[in-house]
Amino acid sequence: MSNLKKPELLAPAGDLEKLKIAVLYGADAVYIGGEAYSLRAKAKNFNAETMKEGIDFAHARGAKVYVTANIFAHNSDFDGMGEYFKSIYEMGADAVLVSDPGVYTVLKEYAPDLELHVSTQANNTNYKTAQFWYKLGAKRIVGARELSLKEIKEMRDNIPEDMEIETFVHGAMCISYSGRCLLSNYLTGRDANRGACSHPCRWKYYLMEETRPGEYMPIEENERGTFIFNSKDLCMLDHIPELVDAGISSLKIEGRMKTPYYVGTIVKTYRQAIDDYFENHEYYKSRIPYYMSEVCKVSHRDFTTGFYFGKPGHDDQVYTSNTYIRNYDFIGMVVEDWDEETGCATVMQRNKFEVGDVIEVLPQKGDSSEMTVTQMWDTDGVPVMSAPHPEQILKLKTDIPLKKFDMLRKASK
Repeated sequence: MSNLKKPELLAPAGDLEKLKIAVLYGADAVYIGGEAYSLRAKAKNFNAETMKEGIDFAHARGAKVYVTANIFAHNSDFDGMGEYFKSIYEMGADAVLVSDPGVYTVLKEYAPDLELHVSTQANNTNYKTAQFWYKLGAKRIVGARELSLKEIKEMRDNIPEDMEIETFVHGAMCISYSGRCLLSNYLTGRDANRGACSHPCRWKYYLMEETRPGEYMPIEENERGTFIFNSKDLCMLDHIPELVDAGISSLKIEGRMKTPYYVGTIVKTYRQAIDDYFENHEYYKSRIPYYMSEVCKVSHRDFTTGFYFGKPGHDDQVYTSNTYIRNYDFIGMVVEDWDEETGCATVMQRNKFEVGDVIEVLPQKGDSSEMTVTQMWDTDGVPVMSAPHPEQILKLKTDIPLKKFDMLRKASK
């Protein structure tokens, strides 16, 4: 193996449960939002108590926690901001992400020792910008999604060695420049740059002539459909070598609004791919079909490599639908370890399943495996044939030594 440094795997955590899943399934670091100043206002996010618990949980397992404060602030947003930064520093947060120079000045005044990462929202598209932020104390810059691998390499060659580059490698692509969008605010009054985006880029659009109200003409692009802003999802699983060669320090997964199952599946698959590549290049190549099959078992759109290999073309958009591809259902989370004496694990139901179903186990480590549901009981010890009730607690018979936070799934019918 060469002396190239293994990149950090950075995962989204929209709440405490997702943070724990991300860490247990292999993330080196997670990024979270507090109850203010984050660009995912509709995520559950973290209050002071859960943030402290999450930081302690991650640190106990060798993972880092970065707190996002990457809104573009209005005057009223500065009320209490300094005390907020001081509090997350005292909790032990490893870094904070900002994009607004005003927010940056407050951070430096109240928590000068808190590591600074510059969010992709700051439109980091060149090495001069990176040099500017480095002089102001930034440890890391998050590249804009518009950058190619060639441009990232050039940035790496022209910034200080101890400055890190973080880039998105998986998840939703925003139609607007580095996520800077006014469309949501204009159409719905929800400010995308303050965390409340209504995602109008996923809507279906028609054209209406001024004097013919109610007569809708579809907007078509070569008769493929009308979802003109709807990008495919980014996926760079089969390009780990190119990402490493470009000198990227942190590979970031998008998805603080996603489910625990999504987070666990995507994080675990990228963890395997990165580790396999650094263990054996050829083994990694041979496993690419497996990695791709795994990430296709969560809700997703078709995949694209975004801007990494050049400007995206018409094949990088989805014109016919704004819905997700969903081939598997998340049916259960293990809440108590497998008991060797009884041969049972305790599971919380997340979607209906029943005796006779062939299901898959997604463990925190190692490959997924199949099993058949043969017997299960409710909390009173009564045998049941199906689990139709949301969050129903069940004892599940299995020969597989399931661990707490392992997940169960089955193919959709």
